[in-house]
Amino acid sequence: MDRSTNRSPDMVVIGAGMVGAACAYHCTSAGLRVTVVERGAVGGATTAACEGNILLSDKEPGAELELALLSSRLWARTAQALGAERLEYQEKGGVVVAAGAYYPQDCQVQPVLATARLLRHAREHGATVLPGTSVTGFVRDSRGAVTGVRTDSATAPLIPAGRVVNAAGTWGGELAGLAGVPLPVLPRKGFILVTEPLPRVVRHKVYTAEYVANVASGDAGLQTSVVVEGTRAGTVLIGAGRERVGFDRSVSLPVLRRLAAQAIGVFPFLAEVALLRSYLGFRPYCPDHLPVIGADPRAPGLLHACGHEGAGIGLSAATGHLIAQVITGAAPDLDLTPFRPERFEETTV
Repeated sequence: MDRSTNRSPDMVVIGAGMVGAACAYHCTSAGLRVTVVERGAVGGATTAACEGNILLSDKEPGAELELALLSSRLWARTAQALGAERLEYQEKGGVVVAAGAYYPQDCQVQPVLATARLLRHAREHGATVLPGTSVTGFVRDSRGAVTGVRTDSATAPLIPAGRVVNAAGTWGGELAGLAGVPLPVLPRKGFILVTEPLPRVVRHKVYTAEYVANVASGDAGLQTSVVVEGTRAGTVLIGAGRERVGFDRSVSLPVLRRLAAQAIGVFPFLAEVALLRSYLGFRPYCPDHLPVIGADPRAPGLLHACGHEGAGIGLSAATGHLIAQVITGAAPDLDLTPFRPERFEETTV
């Protein structure tokens, strides 16, 4: 049960996916009073449609790699604090088959389980979580600063707060627009195939070099590159496709067949394995392939933690940690300049 006080929260986090959960986890750990608002179920959107990867191997040198390195260290620390088994946190390593490169630092968690565990920890430290609650607007003071949110909840129609964090994932752009600040976060559609449970035969995340190229590509058309990895439950996950088609949720059998054929090309034994199901999700894509993290000078009081594309699980720990540092006034562990929200407007001036 959530504990509450009569005082307004220090911050409202919009979104209870992995990034929002990480923000709540790190901010409550820093002593902040937090309310999390989620229009659906906890971890029910993009978080529920991904593999749970914590990757370094697909990051190019620069700001995102530095963010990933920090996040990898923080994930290890979080797994130690909460229990690796409770998150299904595995230091499994990643293998790029074209060059035969092995990356021992690549890890994995069960994304929905990890999200729930982080939010449980946040609630145990005083956070309130409101699922099934949509944000309908922002509250501003006489100077135009964001001082809370309005919701469609009959019991909490107005939530005042010192800060508001946009952790709405693929819908982060829409939410920013509601606050009057443009943010070009776009959906990038992808499918995952799930096999029947097997003995442990795929011990690492295994993918081809094309996967790295597709991650970095800005092409809106369909791109597929094989990614195969086992899970603690014994199922094997197969991806990955990328395509910018808005929020079109239609299933494409040709894409599923292509992913299956590419997986068999790497692991021929999969030709004899049954598929249980497939699912799709939308990665929050930014044009420069960097997430948006930090305070928005165009709307004082509003911070963003979104736009991580397919790396949100891995980068969530560092994102939540950095958001907590910004709100508490601590010096951030990384330079947030590359992730600043207003950078897209600067390039058009």
